[in-house]
Amino acid sequence: MNNNKTYAVINLQDLNKIDFNEISETSKNTIRKNILNPATQFTIKWINGNTPSFIDDGSVTIVGSVMTHSEALELMATDAWTEPMPE
Repeated sequence: MNNNKTYAVINLQDLNKIDFNEISETSKNTIRKNILNPATQFTIKWINGNTPSFIDDGSVTIVGSVMTHSEALELMATDAWTEPMPE
């Protein structure tokens, strides 16, 4: 599958700086947060080549580096992002 999105992890404290018109998520209710208690990070995605202005201008700093779809899926499979399945 050819996914034309770029993904990034953002610190939750920057949530109010996100312009949801520039990313695929539509609101604070549609972001994916890590499962730490309390949550500390969330993910966003956008169409390749259309980096959101809040990242370009440094208003929001990404955690780590931008990711491809497959890299984001790998991250989402980690213990910090997904509850373990009951045995």
